[in-house]
Amino acid sequence: MKILVIGSTGQVARALARQAGAHEVIAVGRPQIDLANPTGLADVVGQVAPDAIINAAAYTAVDQAEDEIEAARALNETGPAALARVAEARRLPLLHISTDYVFNGLGGAPYRETDETAPLNVYGQTKADGETAILGLNPSALIVRTSWVYAAEGNNFVRTMLRLGADRDQLNVVDDQIGRPTEAHGLANALLRLAEQLRSGAPGGLLHVANSGDASWRDLAEAAIAGAGLSTHINGIPTSAYPTRARRPGDTRLDLSRAADEYGITLPEWRESLEACLEMMGVSGRRA
Repeated sequence: MKILVIGSTGQVARALARQAGAHEVIAVGRPQIDLANPTGLADVVGQVAPDAIINAAAYTAVDQAEDEIEAARALNETGPAALARVAEARRLPLLHISTDYVFNGLGGAPYRETDETAPLNVYGQTKADGETAILGLNPSALIVRTSWVYAAEGNNFVRTMLRLGADRDQLNVVDDQIGRPTEAHGLANALLRLAEQLRSGAPGGLLHVANSGDASWRDLAEAAIAGAGLSTHINGIPTSAYPTRARRPGDTRLDLSRAADEYGITLPEWRESLEACLEMMGVSGRRA
């Protein structure tokens, strides 16, 4: 199956290319495709002639989005809406990646796909608006919400913790925000399987896909530091002690039952995937 991936440099886009297997994955980013200026989308889709499309491009700078609202909206709402329109016109399966930050974190239980969104920041609001726009234009599209994505490469929380931990005796990390850390290569495998199912007639809509198990940012930092053989002590601190430009939700655990029950998609417990990621980075069990 030929799959057009929108975005070429992000963590998930790179993972999709590496996990392609028998699929032909064609990752296209700027300048060929720019969701902030999507006028050439139809031409590129026509040239590639894919069997399915996965949108792995997004504006993800959560704090910066508070001051760059229009830029965030272009990449997270209007651009994906234009892509949804093209996919619908060509009857192509479309998968779009969204986020746990569409929720406010006050639900007290893992969020199901049917729960109402209530973002706390511009990033989350533009992603939620993008979901609505996509499904309004292309009801057969599948929007995959995931959370706390990291990989062996790129800029992400795990790599930041290892870099800082190699130079410091202790780090302060927020311990009252809870979610489901998700490793990019496992997520990519799930997306490829979902693309196959969409092409075979599986329903679209909203779907939650993430590694299983709960974690705070402190839990993830401690596991990464220990897994890399570092001795850095992690001090847990409340969100109030680490003010940021954008508000963060406190508990955005995603309910994963629909993915398992209806699509047969399950990802490992997050510590298992983290260990595999550290091995891929070449730092497992020794000093980074």
